[in-house]
Amino acid sequence: MEREQMIGKQSILFHNAVHILSGASMVGKKEGDGPLGKYFDKIGEEDGMFGCQSWEEAESILQKEAVSMAIKKVGLSKEEIRMIYAGDLLAQTIASSFGIIGFEIPVYGLYGACATMGEALSLASMAVAGGYGDYVVAVTSSHFGSAEKEFRFPLGYGNQRPFSATWTVTGSGACVLGRKGGKARITGITTGKIIDYGLKDSLNMGACMAPAASDTIYQNLEDFGRKPEDYDRIITGDLGEVGKEILIDLLKEKGYDVTAKLMDCGIEIYDKETQDTHAGGSGCGCSATTFASYILPKIEKGEWKRVLFVPTGALLSKVSYNEGKSVPGIAQAVVIEHC
Repeated sequence: MEREQMIGKQSILFHNAVHILSGASMVGKKEGDGPLGKYFDKIGEEDGMFGCQSWEEAESILQKEAVSMAIKKVGLSKEEIRMIYAGDLLAQTIASSFGIIGFEIPVYGLYGACATMGEALSLASMAVAGGYGDYVVAVTSSHFGSAEKEFRFPLGYGNQRPFSATWTVTGSGACVLGRKGGKARITGITTGKIIDYGLKDSLNMGACMAPAASDTIYQNLEDFGRKPEDYDRIITGDLGEVGKEILIDLLKEKGYDVTAKLMDCGIEIYDKETQDTHAGGSGCGCSATTFASYILPKIEKGEWKRVLFVPTGALLSKVSYNEGKSVPGIAQAVVIEHC
């Protein structure tokens, strides 16, 4: 009789852990100049256009390169990849659509805002664990130019950014998942809920996303019967300086102190003092590139034995923001362990 894999209210504990076979990333020049620059696989040109005619086309190049490198690292051909879970921040996920069309691989297009890499890894791991694909790819991307154009102001406008604002990462991260053979494995996931505290400041997304991160991390600890100390790191996606402090306070109210274990990709990827990024980094590419090129290798080497990876997203659009709606948040948690 098959044992139940659902545990607690929102989590899955895989009977057969899913292996992460490779991770790859491509970023822009600003990201390459940051503290994690030496870890990324490929760094683009200064102008961020990568030889393209638009920001959106340039973002598609990011996904194409990241997926190509991830597949190549495993020694596979594109024909051996069963499906791709892909997403980005643009309307109708056009960066993904145009970026991976040339692979001719079945695709599920995703939107989870900046939490999309957590969503992609969650769904990809369920597909592999369920026997629906021997090799599955998870990929997301973002681009500073395309995101500013989509959600805020044209770059030529020169608007002033408050200190609570984050800088959208230009980058894409991709991972190949399989049944065996990797040095890191996904042992469980916690699917997040949409959490809305009524905040409406789109230039303080860390505050908008922190309640969702708190809810998902709390539920993971409850569902798995764990304490923060059971993880070497609890890694959020892009809360930045503001959101990280709010998250710590919210979890203390729930009885958990994560201060010693907490790390945020948005804080790690830039040097806020020298790169003028204010609260930190954001965007789908923030957690994706940091995970694929910095976090995953540490797990593979055994420096970290168990990590809770929690990409975070602000669920807004031009339409909802201009109609005065609040900015709900979501966070997707993935438990990754050294083999």
